[in-house]
Amino acid sequence: MIVKMKNWAQILVGVCLSSLVGCQAPEEKQLEADLATINDIRPPAYPLITVDPYFSVWSMGDELHGDATRHWTGKENDLQGIIRVDGKAYYFLGEPVTETKAVLPLTGMKETWSYSLEKPAGEWKEIAYQEGKQWKSTRGAFTNGDDSPAPNKWNTENIWVRRSFDLKSTDFHDLLLNIHHDDNVKVYLNGVLAYEKKGWVPSPATFAINEEAKKALKVGENIMAIHCENTAGGAFLDAGLVEILPPAIEIASAKQTNAEVRATQTLYTFDCEDVALEVTFTAPMLPDNLEVMTRPANYISFGVQSKDGAEHDVQVYFSAAGNMAVNTMNQEVSWERPGISGLQVMKLGTSTQPVLKKKGDNIRIDWGYLYLAANDQENTTSKIAVNTESITDFVKNGKLSGPDASDKPVSLNHKLITQAVSFDYGKVGSTAKENFVTLAYDDLYAVQFFKENLKAWWKKYGMSTEEMLQAAQSDYSKLVKESKEFDQQLFNDALKAGGADYAAICALVYRQAVSAHKTVEGPNGELFFFSKENFSNGSIGTVDVTYPSAPLFLIYNPELLKGMLEPIYYYSESGKWAKPFPAHDVGTYPLANGQTYGEDMPVEEAGNMLLLTGAIAKVEGNANYAAKHWDVMTTWVEYLANEGFDPANQLCTDDFAGHLAHNANLSVKAILAIAAYGQMAESLGKPEVAEKYTAMAKDFAQKWMEKAEDGDHYSLTFDKKDTWSQKYNLVWNKLLDLNIFPEDVAQKEIAYYLTKQEDFGLPLDSRKTYTKSDWVMWTATMADDEADKKALIKPMFTYINETPNRIPVSDWHETTNAKSVGFRARSVVGGYFMPVLKEKL
Repeated sequence: MIVKMKNWAQILVGVCLSSLVGCQAPEEKQLEADLATINDIRPPAYPLITVDPYFSVWSMGDELHGDATRHWTGKENDLQGIIRVDGKAYYFLGEPVTETKAVLPLTGMKETWSYSLEKPAGEWKEIAYQEGKQWKSTRGAFTNGDDSPAPNKWNTENIWVRRSFDLKSTDFHDLLLNIHHDDNVKVYLNGVLAYEKKGWVPSPATFAINEEAKKALKVGENIMAIHCENTAGGAFLDAGLVEILPPAIEIASAKQTNAEVRATQTLYTFDCEDVALEVTFTAPMLPDNLEVMTRPANYISFGVQSKDGAEHDVQVYFSAAGNMAVNTMNQEVSWERPGISGLQVMKLGTSTQPVLKKKGDNIRIDWGYLYLAANDQENTTSKIAVNTESITDFVKNGKLSGPDASDKPVSLNHKLITQAVSFDYGKVGSTAKENFVTLAYDDLYAVQFFKENLKAWWKKYGMSTEEMLQAAQSDYSKLVKESKEFDQQLFNDALKAGGADYAAICALVYRQAVSAHKTVEGPNGELFFFSKENFSNGSIGTVDVTYPSAPLFLIYNPELLKGMLEPIYYYSESGKWAKPFPAHDVGTYPLANGQTYGEDMPVEEAGNMLLLTGAIAKVEGNANYAAKHWDVMTTWVEYLANEGFDPANQLCTDDFAGHLAHNANLSVKAILAIAAYGQMAESLGKPEVAEKYTAMAKDFAQKWMEKAEDGDHYSLTFDKKDTWSQKYNLVWNKLLDLNIFPEDVAQKEIAYYLTKQEDFGLPLDSRKTYTKSDWVMWTATMADDEADKKALIKPMFTYINETPNRIPVSDWHETTNAKSVGFRARSVVGGYFMPVLKEKL
């Protein structure tokens, strides 16, 4: 159970805990008290490690222990933590470790199936079934993909497979199905249905088996029979059985007393009987210090202190598993210990190192190396070994001993190799003690840009990986202090702009927004800040993802927004993209070799690029950045002048809602983009150009009000009355001082929206009850009345606080039940900062 408290001191009943909570300077105590308000939100997922779309670990529940920590996709990225107090061990982080034994291994390239691509007659699921001529025999799994290791091509809609196996005993502690299937599947054991699923499992995973099917197993020969149906796209099938073995050692669970998310830190506190433990995850994402912000290194600290005043023997264990360095668990990893002065360092990665060989959405990195580092001191021990071996060693002995595992490479579904560190705090009394580790990932090359492999931005400063780790370790105290100061600044900015609930939301999503990007050095030394469309389509550098995320970066470092726009400008200016409007994207992450999205969004992307360039000019007080790209911007504004006012039947950023002609909100975007171009022309000393486009925008705005008029609001499209939509693009009219639309247009819309709210927010438009929470924040910013703004923001807090989907914040949800419709962990939550941007401007 989580206890949410307003004052840190209450958590420990008046005693100090570690240098982060106890014995602080007065200003640090004030900082803690101010930020304590953030405790009032219940995150749908807690950010733990946040660097980029690949190096990402989250806790997707209220307790830090009891479940595996996960990549934002939901795949296990295992961190584990155990504290040992006076010889008794307690889990505080991650899932209790279990040992498994393969009862029927996945086929790999060795085991044999019988299969038929035609529907078999008779009881094909039974042991006694006689296979006829239509049945063939083969080794290995089945796929229709050319990039899969499975040897057998399956290109029909259906496949039926059978596999016999012998059992010497049926007395299992717990038996699970291990399966990778795409798509719909039914699995039978000795003719009894064991498992069925509509949909697909993208990599091998274990599932419970029906009790009746377990009972059907017998000593001697058994049969596994499967029917799999490929409904669309890829196809895959492989399956086996695994036994969960009884635990070798018993470990209790620490009592979690608090959990809190700040902009750059996530903090947990635990009671371990007579000792209090504080665990802090710090991602020093300081936007004004790109050298530090782009380092692929996060900190985990462990503060301990006696609760009863007596001294206690305390040791802490932390490990990071090899599954953080693979895409699928059947990949092999290898490891070593780099010799770095002053540090104990472990390094792990795949043995094949397929650098930049994969692209897509629901995949994880399988190149580069995971590092775990700690200060090299007498009380610190470390080990690279199977997780069960390291945990048993620590729980029994209070330290890690013996040599590292030497049998390498090894596939992780055979042995889960972990890098582990233990700290012996010795006697712990009323004076708090702290230790920390640095967890880092060097991806070698981060992004491919038009066939050139680019390195991460932090390498621009001439650091080797070893030097980066040393710098991260030595900078720990300074960066934790600066991170806390930035957290306070961001919290205060949001508190002023929207109140306590709003500030809690902004603190929660900051790391999500930043870590959905990768910062790299371009071919000419320029800054590229590539977004990834997480759980939408995997695109890289998407313009209409940059657009909603922009407010956060306009506030704290406009150079990062320029880094999002630069690849798109290059694409057009190089001639590689020859259309008179910008591309939708520059590829599929991490391969930025040209647009891969299937359809253009002409008005959408042209409007986005012009408005964002105009916003940069507004924030910086000059249009110098716009001057660099004036020629291509002129091409785009001319396109909008001809096509933007009454858009044809096309997609906008809300492409999930389908095509829409005469889109009134899209028209607003085009009109204000034309006005922004005029404003930039004025700033650059081009008065005739400025007058032309400003006058055009004002003329279009007057016509817009006539065509979109729908009584007490404005319609969704020009040709369909009794409809409505959020006109979130109107926010720029006031923020950029464009003043193209009369102010009462926005206020008329706001008044109408307040009559359309559901329990969990304002729907996107009159077609559906779902919404996009980033656009709701933009819409709320348009309100002149503070009460109206907070009335629109409040349901967003309620949605985040109550959604049943335990995933990083989804920006697309149902306003009637708070369920995610789609998307997660996307950068567009940077758009939640639009009210703060309004305050800044």
